[in-house]
Amino acid sequence: MKNPSPKFFLIMGVSGSGKSVVGRLLAQKLGWDFFDADDFHPPANIAKMASGLPLDDVDRIPWLGSLRGLVSFCLESNRPGILSCSALKESYRRYLIADNPAVRVIYLKGGFDLILSRMAARAEHFMKPKMLESQFDALEEPVDALIINIELSIDEIVEKIIAHE
Repeated sequence: MKNPSPKFFLIMGVSGSGKSVVGRLLAQKLGWDFFDADDFHPPANIAKMASGLPLDDVDRIPWLGSLRGLVSFCLESNRPGILSCSALKESYRRYLIADNPAVRVIYLKGGFDLILSRMAARAEHFMKPKMLESQFDALEEPVDALIINIELSIDEIVEKIIAHE
């Protein structure tokens, strides 16, 4: 039996891979709610990252708990949604989606140099380009996700996601 069509997308990847931009456009095209995981960080996490220090697992526990609650609420309320979230480790992704077949993981994959150049062009984001290496170090690439190369345009990435489902 085929899995049901997803009702929730988790768009993951390292900082600067385009998760928020892709998520917003995809939500607009599908008429779904969009959530940016950055908006759910407690102030202490933002301050830590803004000072150039990467978060550790202890820092992430309350943040991931809030995001898991959001995903569960949306699914229980039959409100399709899209969450952009780094979700770099497999354990984070498993925790967030709780093996729910209604959630589809989309991995925006790109090379270090391309992403670093994008991050350097961003203004006023708490995640600093010098922290990108820690993101790649923590990244556990998913094997059970729709993997999309970020060298494509934003429109092409969104169309690939829509066409795949």
